[in-house]
Amino acid sequence: MAQAKKKRKPNPSFMKPMQPDDQLSAVVGSKPMPRTEVTKKIWDYIKKNNLQDAKNKRMINADDKLKPVFNGKRQVSMFEMTKLVNGHLKDPK
Repeated sequence: MAQAKKKRKPNPSFMKPMQPDDQLSAVVGSKPMPRTEVTKKIWDYIKKNNLQDAKNKRMINADDKLKPVFNGKRQVSMFEMTKLVNGHLKDPK
């Protein structure tokens, strides 16, 4: 008999609402939201503005709104982007 698969529980630290700073607010909005939602909104913005590099899809090209979030870099990898975005989130307390 197959055992029922346990549903994965999301990590509570990812679900905790975080406050985006001014630079990140320009892209995702200024209300506190979970990191997962921040990442989703950034990807929506990247796709809407066609900022994914055509040759290397893992690279994101920064426009004027994303450049401050990417610490002034013109292009970052997906993985570096996550790290840089986390630096623009703070606990809303």
